[in-house]
Amino acid sequence: MRDRVPWASSWTGIAGGATPALVLAGALVAAHAVLFADPYGLRVLTVAGVYALAVIGYQMIFGKAGALSLAQGTFHGLGAYATGIVGSQLGYGFAVTFPVSILVPTVLALVIAAPVLRLESHYFALATLGIGQVALLGAVEWQGVTGGSNGIAGVAAIELFGWRPGRGLPLALFVWALVAAGAVIAWRYGRGWRRLAFPLMRDNPAAARALGIDIDRLRLETFALSAAYAGAAGALAAHIQRVVSPEVLEFPVMVTILTMAVIGGRGRVGGAIAGALLLTQLPEWFRGWERGYLLLYGVVLLAVVVAAPWGLVGALERARRRWLPERPRPLPVPVDPGPRPTPPFRGPMLYVAGLSKSFGGVRAVDGVSLWIDRGEILGVIGPNGSGKTTLINLMTSLEKPDGGKLYVRGVEMTGMPTHRIARGGVARGFQMASLPPDGDALDAVAAGRAMIDKDPSSAAAHALHFLTLTGAADLARTPCSVLPPGSRRRVELARALARQPGALLLDEPAAGLTEAEQADLAGQIRSAAASGVAVLIVEHNMPFLLPLADRIICLDEGRIIAEGTPDAIRRDPAVMAAYLGPSHPEPAHPGPA
Repeated sequence: MRDRVPWASSWTGIAGGATPALVLAGALVAAHAVLFADPYGLRVLTVAGVYALAVIGYQMIFGKAGALSLAQGTFHGLGAYATGIVGSQLGYGFAVTFPVSILVPTVLALVIAAPVLRLESHYFALATLGIGQVALLGAVEWQGVTGGSNGIAGVAAIELFGWRPGRGLPLALFVWALVAAGAVIAWRYGRGWRRLAFPLMRDNPAAARALGIDIDRLRLETFALSAAYAGAAGALAAHIQRVVSPEVLEFPVMVTILTMAVIGGRGRVGGAIAGALLLTQLPEWFRGWERGYLLLYGVVLLAVVVAAPWGLVGALERARRRWLPERPRPLPVPVDPGPRPTPPFRGPMLYVAGLSKSFGGVRAVDGVSLWIDRGEILGVIGPNGSGKTTLINLMTSLEKPDGGKLYVRGVEMTGMPTHRIARGGVARGFQMASLPPDGDALDAVAAGRAMIDKDPSSAAAHALHFLTLTGAADLARTPCSVLPPGSRRRVELARALARQPGALLLDEPAAGLTEAEQADLAGQIRSAAASGVAVLIVEHNMPFLLPLADRIICLDEGRIIAEGTPDAIRRDPAVMAAYLGPSHPEPAHPGPA
């Protein structure tokens, strides 16, 4: 079944989607060992392996989670200091120092995660940079433990159960064996449902949460794992260099790791290895240019960034796709997952009471109460700024309400995280169809099953079933990046339905669609409602919404000013004054009623 899974093609592997890149990285390691077999050349290869281990870990938080952490150098330095203190001062060997050096930065990452991981973008980067400065200050000032500016000398060489890898080739092989083990662990961690969760988490966190993906937990996992890898690299560095000084905590170490990740290829294990090898070896190649080698080094790095903005591995993968295109991957057999078991309940599928939200002094949603029964289509209309999208965001907890209650299937879910509400039975669409730029339509819909079917092959088979239901099965292998607006809406609807929700919330689904595409979408929404799904549609397109909805509410300045059937709403004086105007044309019926 493996070759039927959309993300498990023959080229998918440890390199994060580019097995040839891993082969290239391995070839570079072997070539380096052969061409630079002298003791100094092997030492450079060993140092490259240490950096490769740190960069593999950094690719998790930076490449997969998409968070610019500037603490990886700090974690690397803490691992080195843990080895220095436990090994040199307490007298323990590698069997103890190595796990301790992994544990110390990992525990620190978990401790600081709660305040730091809540921050976004550059605030997160600045916070992690500040952690490094605090660690550096502590290393310099805590002289009784860290040795202050002089550091810790006399760190023992690596010795494991009586076996000591000698300097040169044995030590290089030992380090690169650990790199290989780290690469396999990183590959296994990124497989399965995480393979689809990470791109969404990185490119559209709101969409990921709406699919039931706990991105806070994923960020915590990747942050802790990145720290563990950095600590392991720091332990190796301390044992190899036999001394630990505050320099290992300085910012240039972080810059080197970040540069290796970018040059090699963001998010790719093979890129981490290639970047570490290239940036470790480049200074040695140019060292003969006594006056201009730093300038030449910078020019080469700039040339790589300009010529291959996706990194060395990304450039290799693009070239492979261009010159050696893959054969079309076989589709799985579509499988109907059957109804999801849900506890019995009485009352509406979704009910909100007195929902309120203010932004500064502006009351965006003011005491809104509504309900949607099974199989009902509720329309929400109103002028721009009336609170329609904010209402959906409150119902899915993308915005936290100031007051009010939310019930799904009779269970109160007020203020719960978005992923918990999604798992409780609420799916949503966005004003702009939020499909991942990488991958095809089948990948996108399979992401909707990621937290339901932990088995990738089952997720793919069920995803194709829902693509078939929405008439988009022929788009399964089409890259999301080239889908036209109408097709993107069908795929997004299939992804939402793939979660088998009790309630489906759609935000302006007809925007940008032709009349034929609107008619097709209306038919799909009716089919979803006929299966028992409660549907809420925020829409400005009255010819699309009026014949589709069973009931409509109109918002103005955050309050419900009218509620009733489409005919009643069209003639309501308050609605005409606030939104529709003095006259409104009879709607064209999009598709069969």
